[in-house]
Amino acid sequence: MATMHLRIGDLVWGKLGRYPPWPGKVVSPPKDLKKPRGKKCHFVKFFGTEDHAWIKVEQLKPYHAHKEEMIKINKGKRFQQAVDAVEDFLKKAKGKEQHSDGKGDSKGKKTPNKPLKILDEDDEDLSALKDPSEKDLADSDPEPSTMERLGAGPGSGFKWESSPAKDDPHFHHFLLSQSEKPASSMEPISKRLKIIEEDTGSTSIQAADSTAINGSITPTDKRIGFLGLGLMGSGIVSNLLKMGHVVTVWNRTAEKCDLFIQEGARLGRTPAEVASMCDITFSCVSDPKAARDLVMGPSGVLQGIRPGKCYVEMSTVDPETITELSQVITSRGGRFLEAPVAGSQQLSNDGMLVILAAGDRTVYEDCSSCFQAMGKTSFFLGEAGNAARMMLILNMVQGSFMATIAEGLTLAQATGQSQQTFLDILSQGQMASTFVDQKCQNILQGNFKPDYYLKHIQKDLRLAISMGDTANHPTPMAAAANEVYKRAKALDQSDNDISAVYRAYIH
Repeated sequence: MATMHLRIGDLVWGKLGRYPPWPGKVVSPPKDLKKPRGKKCHFVKFFGTEDHAWIKVEQLKPYHAHKEEMIKINKGKRFQQAVDAVEDFLKKAKGKEQHSDGKGDSKGKKTPNKPLKILDEDDEDLSALKDPSEKDLADSDPEPSTMERLGAGPGSGFKWESSPAKDDPHFHHFLLSQSEKPASSMEPISKRLKIIEEDTGSTSIQAADSTAINGSITPTDKRIGFLGLGLMGSGIVSNLLKMGHVVTVWNRTAEKCDLFIQEGARLGRTPAEVASMCDITFSCVSDPKAARDLVMGPSGVLQGIRPGKCYVEMSTVDPETITELSQVITSRGGRFLEAPVAGSQQLSNDGMLVILAAGDRTVYEDCSSCFQAMGKTSFFLGEAGNAARMMLILNMVQGSFMATIAEGLTLAQATGQSQQTFLDILSQGQMASTFVDQKCQNILQGNFKPDYYLKHIQKDLRLAISMGDTANHPTPMAAAANEVYKRAKALDQSDNDISAVYRAYIH
C-alpha cells in the first residue's frame, strides 16, 4: 500500500474509535503536546465541532477523493453542517488566494508562496514545521457551528482499521475540547473534576466541561441497563446509545422499548433480568412507590442483584426512599448510587441534564461516560440521600416560581394589561431566562404539551414540604404553590406541562 503523505493544511476524513469518519484538517499541535510515541499519526482539527485529535495514519483518508462517497453514506444533520463548514473554508481560502494573486510588491512582483513541508509519519513534533513568520493555519479555520454529537449519522462504508478508542492507551491524550480551560480537557475524566469543599464538609464535584456536547466520549465497556422510558428516560437512553454504550432496556409498557430496540438496544423481560445481565442498572420512574416496587416487587431488581452489581436510582424521590433502597441493594452485595436529574424532556433529548449524585463514589466514577452522554454537568454530593434532598429543593423553587409567573400573567390580564407586554418587559430584566420565555410563550399560545409533568412537580413540592417538616423548617411559599398545583390537578391538568398551573387561576 502506497504511503499517504500529508502536510499542514490538508483536508482529510478522520476516524476515531466507534465514531464515523469526520471531515477535518491537518494542523500544528500545541507546542506542549507531543505526538504519542509508537503511533504514526497526525494532529487533526475537525470541522463542525471544536475537537482536535491525534489520528493514526491508517484512520485518515484524503477529503476530496472520498467526499462524494461519504456524503452518500452519512445523512446526519451535524455531519452535513460539518461538510458545509469545509465548503465555507474552501471558498474563503480560494477568495484569499485570488486576492493574493492580484497583489504584487511595489515593483509589481508577486510574492511567491512558501511551500509546505511534507509530513512523514515519523515526524515527532509537527509544530517545528511552522514558519514562525506565518500565522498558525488553525487560526484561519472558519468558525464552525458547535456539533452536539460527533457520532451522529450512520457508520461509514470504508474499511477502516478497527481500533476502538477504549482499547487505545493514548486515547485520553487525543481529544482536546476547547473549553475555557483547555489544558484540563487533556486529562482523563477522573482528573477533569472541579472539587468544591462546602462548610458542611460534604463535597460537590462538577465536570469541568461537557464532553457530551462535542461528542468526545469514550463509552464504558460495562453493560448498561435502563428501567423506565418516560419523558426523561427516553432521552437518556437515546443519548447513551448514540454515544456507543451497550444498553438493555425495560419498561412497564413494553411497546415503548420498540424504538430503542431498533436503535440497537437489547430487551430485558423483567427488572430482575436486566439487573442480572448488566453491570450498571439505571432506573428513572415517577415516584417513591414506583421506585420501591421496581426494586422490591415481583421480578424486581433485588432478585437480580449479585455482589458487585451496581444500581443507580435516577428518580426524584424522598431521602427516606433512597435510604431504604440503598440498604436493600447493599445487603445483597450490590453497590448503590442515587443520581436524580434536573431538567426537562427537551434537555434530556439534548443530553444537557444536570446530574446530582450521592452514595457510592466508585459507582459515580464508573458511570462517568454515561453521565457525560446524558448531561452537561454532574455533581457528587456525598452520602446517599443528599442528592434527593438537593433535587427536592431545586424542584420546590422551580415549581413555586412557575406558579408565581402564572399568577403574574393572569393578574396582568385581570387588570387590563397586555400579557405579551408583561413577558417582553420580564424578558429584558434580571429574571430573563430561556425557562421564563419558553413557558410564558407556551401559555400565551395555549400549548401545554408536557416537557415536565405537572403531577410530578406537585409531587416534588409535597415531598419538599414534608422534608421541611422533618427538619422543622418553614416552607410557606412551597405550601402556597402546592395548593395551586393541587387545584390544577383537580382541573384535569396532571398530564400537562407544569405551565398548565396557569389554568388554576382562570377557573
